[in-house]
Amino acid sequence: VMLKNIQGMKHLAAHLWKHSEALEALETSIKGSRRLEHFCRDFELQKVCYLPLNTFLLRPLHRLMHYKHVLERLCKHHPPNHADFRDCRAALAEITEMVAQLHGTMIKMENFQKLHELKKDLIGIDNLVIPGREFIRLGSLSKLSGKGLQQRMFFLFNDVLLYTSRGLTASNQFKVHGQLPLYGMTIEESEEEWGVPHCLTLRGQRQSIIVAASSRSEMEKWMEDIQMAIDLAEKSNGPTPELLASSPPDNKSPDEATAADQESEDDLSASRTSLERQAPHRGNTMVHVCWHRSTSVSMVDFSIAVENQLSGNLLRKFKNSNGWQKLWVVFTNFCLFFYKSHQDSHPLASLPLLGYSLTIPSESENIHKDYVFKLHFKSHVYYFRAESEYTFERWMEVIRSATSSASRAHILSHKESHLY
Repeated sequence: VMLKNIQGMKHLAAHLWKHSEALEALETSIKGSRRLEHFCRDFELQKVCYLPLNTFLLRPLHRLMHYKHVLERLCKHHPPNHADFRDCRAALAEITEMVAQLHGTMIKMENFQKLHELKKDLIGIDNLVIPGREFIRLGSLSKLSGKGLQQRMFFLFNDVLLYTSRGLTASNQFKVHGQLPLYGMTIEESEEEWGVPHCLTLRGQRQSIIVAASSRSEMEKWMEDIQMAIDLAEKSNGPTPELLASSPPDNKSPDEATAADQESEDDLSASRTSLERQAPHRGNTMVHVCWHRSTSVSMVDFSIAVENQLSGNLLRKFKNSNGWQKLWVVFTNFCLFFYKSHQDSHPLASLPLLGYSLTIPSESENIHKDYVFKLHFKSHVYYFRAESEYTFERWMEVIRSATSSASRAHILSHKESHLY
């Protein structure tokens, strides 16, 4: 069945090549039509649209990768003398060829989609999406200033590093405070000098800033990606034009975050909260999750996340409750979405996993059940129970790709195949 369908799909490949045209046409049309812009925004406000709208347009391409992974697992599962073995191998060869052909298109489209998604999260900038600009990493760092350490959200592209503060506006966007062109920039570790752990000094041609990461591993990720971006900028044809600011950049640091800004984990995402309670829309985007968890995420992470999607039944238990609740769970975009059943049109709640740790419960936790894994972040603890050893292994595998216990080696091996 898989082989026949995949052979049939090859005739549709021409349409998949045109996917990027459709994505670009949608964004161009939204820009040119107030009515279409409102229509799309209203749809994104509905609970059924649990991810940015343009993400869904990439799903048919992502589906091909999922078929490839399913067939790889199936080929490992069947012995060579199995009746289906040859068909599985043939189907895998066909789909692998299609995925290879679409690989370049996919990377371009994911970058295009991400730039448009970030544009909605930022204010104070007009021309974020320009030909040749590539998104590399976003995340929370503390900036050292006369007032001490202040949390800022940083956005690294292949030509510029932006830093922003989280606004207390109704739209919950991030306001651009400064931009450091990467051409001619140098980066160095500077913990000794300032007495603050995990510190970096970024020296631009006109401005230098000192930032502190939340951990050693976060600092190393930023150093590696910024250095790579500086090297790319040096190889390109000199400095890129300044980003146009829609309002003059505000170089004055705002006062420390007010109480309203210190959102609790429960406000952000805890799974007891229904999505309806997340009043400021877009409060659950990756940018906000990184802000609250003091972490960062790269384009390579996003590409890996696309490959690690899974849905199925899980039993969930909170730290202080006795009973287990059966839910249909969808894991996508570094996030668990919870549904009452697989037939529901929209999730009841969600749990973004960046910064969470994935472990097996210890004896002292008195979870006397098989196939249980535990997710915890600070005081937030959730237990999940799978239905079989196989599903338990699969959930562990995909969730590990999104939590703080994700292996760096896995991500580094992917860097080779994702050309910035």
